[in-house]
Amino acid sequence: MINLRQNKMMAYIDEHEDVTIRELQELFPDVSLMTIHRDLDTLSDEGKIVKFRGGARAMHCSSETLITVREQENLSSKRVMAEKALSLIQPGSSVFLDAGTSNLTLARMLPDINLTVFTSAPNIAMELCHLLRPSINLCCGNLNRANMAVSGNQTIEMLQSINIDLAFIGVSGCSMTDGLSCGMESEMLVKRLVIRKARTSVALCDSSKLTRLMPFTFAKLEDLDYFISDDRLPESFMKYAAESGIKVL
Repeated sequence: MINLRQNKMMAYIDEHEDVTIRELQELFPDVSLMTIHRDLDTLSDEGKIVKFRGGARAMHCSSETLITVREQENLSSKRVMAEKALSLIQPGSSVFLDAGTSNLTLARMLPDINLTVFTSAPNIAMELCHLLRPSINLCCGNLNRANMAVSGNQTIEMLQSINIDLAFIGVSGCSMTDGLSCGMESEMLVKRLVIRKARTSVALCDSSKLTRLMPFTFAKLEDLDYFISDDRLPESFMKYAAESGIKVL
């Protein structure tokens, strides 16, 4: 049950879309920091907001959060997902790493083995530079500074000419009915093409995104071969994945 203070907090977050803990402390000067965190936890558990380190975001917010903020969200979940993703990577294969902080975590944990790596994210390409064996191929195109994703006609042209064994796709929102979604049309086109080109398609999506819907759907869950998440997926999702032939890790 959400109380009156939590309702006021939720309304403020809905209006401003992204807020900091400091803003909420100023809004509720008579409430302790611990109580504010408990209120955010309650609203998050109810699916009303998304809580991240240092603040909270409205569920309806359709814009991508700055990558510097997103890197701090669900760090333990991203490491769990990266460990699972590593089990799918075979030496000598061609791998696509989509933009996003989950794939950035995967890049940081990637072993120094022979791979051909394609990525649409310059920060991921730079992260891989400390490895000696992988061949690193960075897509060209227009850069979205908020999430370090490259997209556009030049990106599409390059991707059309390559072959991908294994693609790890970043996800901003996930729904059993509406599929996998992201915040920009140009990035939707890149993700859609990569899934079509890849022999094996893998989504990296922590459970907090199962209640979030972004403006552009780039795939249905059935288009995937694997769905990698943390260990908190609801039973209804697991049943849907099994019926759709999707392997959940």
